[in-house]
Order: sequence, then C-alpha cells, then structure tokens
Amino acid sequence: MPIGRSIALFVIAGLCEIGGGYLVWQWWRNGSWWGLGVLGGLVLFLYGIVPTYQPQHFSRTYAAYGGWFVVLSILWGWGIDHTLPDRYDVLGGLICLIGVAVIMYAPR
Repeated sequence: MPIGRSIALFVIAGLCEIGGGYLVWQWWRNGSWWGLGVLGGLVLFLYGIVPTYQPQHFSRTYAAYGGWFVVLSILWGWGIDHTLPDRYDVLGGLICLIGVAVIMYAPR
C-alpha cells in the first residue's frame, strides 16, 4: 500500500475517534442534546473499522496510530477549541510522527 493511502487512513481514523469522542463529550459533560452522544458513538464505531484497511498487523497499526492521535489531537485543539499549540506541542508531535515512520514504514 502506498504511504499516502496509509497516512490518509490514519487521518480518517483519527478524525473519527477525536470527532466521535468530542460529540460524546459535548453530550455527556456539557449537557448537549442526547443525539450528539448517539452520533458520537456511531462515529467511534467507524473509527474501529477504518484501521482494518491498513496493511500491517493490529499491534503495529495501533502503535503507529497512537502517534497520529497525538498530532491530530493537537490540531483539533488548535482548530476547534482554539488552543494554540506551543513549541513543545509541536516538538512532541514531530517526535511522534518520527516514531510512526519507524514503526509503520521501515523496511522489514
């Protein structure tokens, strides 16, 4: 599988997990309409499906996904919650992506 497609699957999975979790958060913690919680649950279900399209086995895929989750969470906070990442957030995110590259794409 081309690396670009693999990265796209990680981004889609991350948006499903973070977006679904955000909707559940809005419902449960902030008292929003219960339908947001249901929608969040459905989106979280999709999150469970998307990584199955990665070529690697489960543990390697989810280990690498963890790095993407960190980066996407920082970006979500910046774009949705308007929490500007500082230089340590950026550095940590870059370190995570280096780990992703080693775990997922190193020749074996």
